[in-house]
This record gives sequence, C-alpha cells and structure tokens, in this order.
Amino acid sequence: MKMTARGSIAALMTCMAAAGAASPAVADVPVGVPLEGVESALGMDAPRVATGVPVPVVGAIDAPRFHTGELMPERTLPAVPLDLGLGRTLVASKVPNALGPEKKEAEGSLEAPATTMAARGPGAVVGLPLTAPDASNYGLPNLTLPRLGVVSPELIGEPSALLGLR
Repeated sequence: MKMTARGSIAALMTCMAAAGAASPAVADVPVGVPLEGVESALGMDAPRVATGVPVPVVGAIDAPRFHTGELMPERTLPAVPLDLGLGRTLVASKVPNALGPEKKEAEGSLEAPATTMAARGPGAVVGLPLTAPDASNYGLPNLTLPRLGVVSPELIGEPSALLGLR
C-alpha cells in the first residue's frame, strides 16, 4: 500500500485528535506514588498513595476596561483564570490492632473524590501620577498621587474527603 502526502497528513491529524480527546480521560486515572525508598529508609511499611494528575486549563482573560479621565486601564495586570480538575486521591495504610486483639490488622484509608476547582490568579491595579490632559491647564496633565493595588487571588471549589477503617 502506497502512502500519499494527503494520507499521511490525515493520519497525523487523526492521531493528534485522538491524543487531544484522550488527555482529559488520563487525568481521572489514579497514578501510584512510588514510596519504596521510604520503606527501605525507615524500615516500615509505607502507605499506598494513588492520585489523579491535575490538568490545568487556562481560561479567557478579562479585556482591559478604560474609564473617562484615566490613562491606564482599570486592571493593568489582569487576573488569569484557571480551571483545574483534581483527580480521585486514595491514601491507605495498615493499622495494627485497630479493632481489638481478635482482628490483628486493619486498613485505614483516606479518599478524596474527584472535584473541579476554579482559581483566579492575583492581578494588579496601577495608576499613573498624571491625569489626562487638562484644557484649563493649557493642555498639560495635572499631578496626582500614584495608585497601586493588588487584586487578591480566588479559589473556588468543594473538595471533600472520606475517612474509613476496615
């Protein structure tokens, strides 16, 4: 079978589309955290830890807003929004004699189900020490006090955790 240029481009585009469609699904699969080095260094059993890989998605930045009489936009450094899907996390460890002498060993676990978090990074407000040109001052700008402010970051979401012993 002979591969043409059009066929190879179509195959490449198909592979790229499949990789793009599969990447969010990969984030939900828990990935085991290797703790074998802790076991050998401390001489004890390490807990099992598996977590999903978060995939941050950058949102649209707000457009600058200008006001009458101001030379700089309202938010000089805009806040960058991020949507982040936190995958399922499981931490499990052996707990000796937790349920009495008849049951020698139990397993304690902490599980955090998958959740969606939204974050907005910090922004800045900067004002120049000059006003817009003033007609009463022969077209020259007036001096004002410079302004500087920081827009606080935001974190929105509902993470939860389940504690269990079996």
